[in-house]
Amino acid sequence: MLDTILVTGGAGFIGSNFILSWMESVGSPVLNLDLLTYAGNPANLSALNGDLRYQLTRGDICDAELVGALLAKHRPRAIVHFAAESHVDRSIASPEAFLRTNVHGTFILLDQAKQYWSGLSEADRNAFRFLHVSTDEVHGSLGKDDPAFTETTAYAPNSPYAASKAASDHLVRAYHHTWGLPVLTTNCSNNYGPFQFPEKLMPLMILNALEGKPLPVYGDGKNVRDWLFVDDHCAAIRAVMQNGRIGETYNIGGNSERTNLDVVTTICDLVDEMSPRDGAGPRRELITYVKDRPGHDRRYAIDASKIARELGWQPSERFESGLRRTVRWYLDHSSWVDSVRTGDYLKWIAENYTERAEL
Repeated sequence: MLDTILVTGGAGFIGSNFILSWMESVGSPVLNLDLLTYAGNPANLSALNGDLRYQLTRGDICDAELVGALLAKHRPRAIVHFAAESHVDRSIASPEAFLRTNVHGTFILLDQAKQYWSGLSEADRNAFRFLHVSTDEVHGSLGKDDPAFTETTAYAPNSPYAASKAASDHLVRAYHHTWGLPVLTTNCSNNYGPFQFPEKLMPLMILNALEGKPLPVYGDGKNVRDWLFVDDHCAAIRAVMQNGRIGETYNIGGNSERTNLDVVTTICDLVDEMSPRDGAGPRRELITYVKDRPGHDRRYAIDASKIARELGWQPSERFESGLRRTVRWYLDHSSWVDSVRTGDYLKWIAENYTERAEL
């Protein structure tokens, strides 16, 4: 039987955490295909240096010839597809890259996977899985008292990012229903934890708070997100890979709805505790309200009862303990932070936050 898995985007935040946890919990070989754009960092996986079970190939999922060659050479038993442009603000500023990677790239990957899967033996075809990692944002925005998203909630994406992920979800579904490709789709809530690129809310606030910089909060700060610790997400993906029903979608959530302002104030308090400033006021004083992003969804919430019922998965990390672990990680890994905050990153922060009008 085939043993290797192909992970796309495995040098990014969730992908690198998934590979590290896979090596620890499963241990079978991993081929990581990653273009290593600004958010892909091979140093995230430095713990695997010299491990013959792990191989990184720098390449583009839009390159059909490369993808086909890798499948033919490494003969994976599964593809776990993380590779995506994922930052909503960047999709508003420049949507084309999101269409290329998230839509066209997923199409290329599916098409090459179909050709590869069709040529396998019957036993290997039956065992093969294509797992597509997606987002709750495909469902749009919820009102304060609306029920949480389920797997059957209608799609209503409101940002170019969400629309590109919705399109990729539909392509995955189509390849299953048209050609029988054994696919699985997961839609997760907001992830947090180690190795997250510091343009995202939590690491941005942690690092700005640590450095005494303004903490830019969009609008009134009352937008609500469900927060999922990345290790819990990785465990859920493994459960879906192993026992999920082919062709099905599974929601993965953290059961931790919080307003953005609640998240930021909690981060302030944790940084004050872990890295106190002599003679300076509390970090909460750094909070600055800035002009809201266009089309900012008000609330996301995930109903993860299906994966709990069918596969026995539930999040194990409480929000308070997970956020404490996350803050501690960023404070203890200043060299990693310095290595990813390049000139391009600083330019982006200036364009998106520093130059955004205060309220």
